[in-house]
Amino acid sequence: MSENSEILGKKVFFLYPSAVVQNRITEELIQQEFEVYTVKDHARLRKLLAKYPDSIVFANIFDGMTEKEWEAWIRGVLSDTSTSNVKIGIMSAGDDEALKRKYINEVKIPCGYIAIKTDLNVAMKQLFDTLRTVDAKGRRKYIRAVIDSEANTTVNFPNHGTFVHGSIKDISVVGFSCHFDEDPNFPKNSLHQDIQIKLQTNILKAEGIVFGSRMDGNTKIYVVLFTQRIDPDTRARIRRYIQSNLQTKLESEL
Repeated sequence: MSENSEILGKKVFFLYPSAVVQNRITEELIQQEFEVYTVKDHARLRKLLAKYPDSIVFANIFDGMTEKEWEAWIRGVLSDTSTSNVKIGIMSAGDDEALKRKYINEVKIPCGYIAIKTDLNVAMKQLFDTLRTVDAKGRRKYIRAVIDSEANTTVNFPNHGTFVHGSIKDISVVGFSCHFDEDPNFPKNSLHQDIQIKLQTNILKAEGIVFGSRMDGNTKIYVVLFTQRIDPDTRARIRRYIQSNLQTKLESEL
């Protein structure tokens, strides 16, 4: 594992995800702060994995290609020197014991074969155990999205009966950094309630404390930490926004 992924964690790709994976499993992983992506193009993902060689891929081998093509693709990723560190597992609705034995014993996929059956909790436990084993999170605790200069990512702070308008630079469920149209000179450790955060179509309210500030050229950047009174639903919506933001950026790379 590279030093970078040891610190920041690894990207987790679901290739040709089933509806259950797309709609339920990825949502749970997002809320547990895993860096999750869905991809429906094996050829483009193969090229991208050379750029992110410490990634983890869970493939649905019952979609996208024939089984023979899937075996060739997986063997190719594992044997290519540029992608040999990629960890591959299979996660799909098909529960074929012969295929399971082949991929585990012959192809030797590092992340196992997870069959999604009636009880989704069983598959989720297998998945979480696997991600812990391969240290998917590294030392990182929270996913962060860098959103500087993106439209409709703004913040409004109540200030003496009016609002101070700013632009968000990055955000996680812990807090965010921002800069203002006009510097409000907020002191360190000042508490601000009813902060209005706009993340595209999401309008959120939160309470935060100014952790500090720094200069970026001629611009003053404030770092704001959310208090423990942040609504759990707000946290969940922030995580969904971050995943959507990262997914959009990944698709531009694909």
